[in-house]
Amino acid sequence: MGEIVDGIIAWLSANQDIAGPALGGLCLFLCLGIVGILITAPPVLVAVGGLIAAGSLNAYAMIGWASAGAMIGFAITYYAGRWLGPGVVHRWPLKNYRRAVARSRLLFRRYASTAVFFCRFFGPLRCTVPLVAGITGMNQRRFMTANALSAVAWAIGFMAPGWIAVRGMAELETLGEAHWLSITVAGLVLAGVIVALGFKYQRARLERQRLRRRRAARREA
Repeated sequence: MGEIVDGIIAWLSANQDIAGPALGGLCLFLCLGIVGILITAPPVLVAVGGLIAAGSLNAYAMIGWASAGAMIGFAITYYAGRWLGPGVVHRWPLKNYRRAVARSRLLFRRYASTAVFFCRFFGPLRCTVPLVAGITGMNQRRFMTANALSAVAWAIGFMAPGWIAVRGMAELETLGEAHWLSITVAGLVLAGVIVALGFKYQRARLERQRLRRRRAARREA
């Protein structure tokens, strides 16, 4: 898998003029039906983020093409579900992924549009939830709204780590000893605040549990 990602990134870097449409087509493919279960997209997007930070690719173009491809891939999967109907989950290849389909159904029943938005970030759910949405006849406008918003968030969310890593390394090389000391102190203070907030939250949570138990005991009495 690593060799494939490296090959894709090398090709995109060498063909910058058509890198956008190529990335859009790749994202469409990775968000299409069963493909999302078999192949993961994040490594490619993270690497693209690194190329953006290095100045090899344009950020707006890459985000736009990736978002458009991801959105179209979900839309195709959704309409395939509407056309094929419930029986498709009992056919090859989905019959080999019944657990993923069952999780998608449960998630979709509970959260509907929210499930469509967040499923894009979680492996097998990325392509089974849109299929379930189509099978169950989810409102098209609601689906497309969640689809469009999640596509943009997905593209930016997975490109960001690569961008931050490359830009961060460049910035770290220019830092002096005083800056490192400041960063260390700030990090320790932040860690202390997080730990304190964690203890406070846990204490409040335990207190709420005690109150519930007391109320339950009073009702039984």
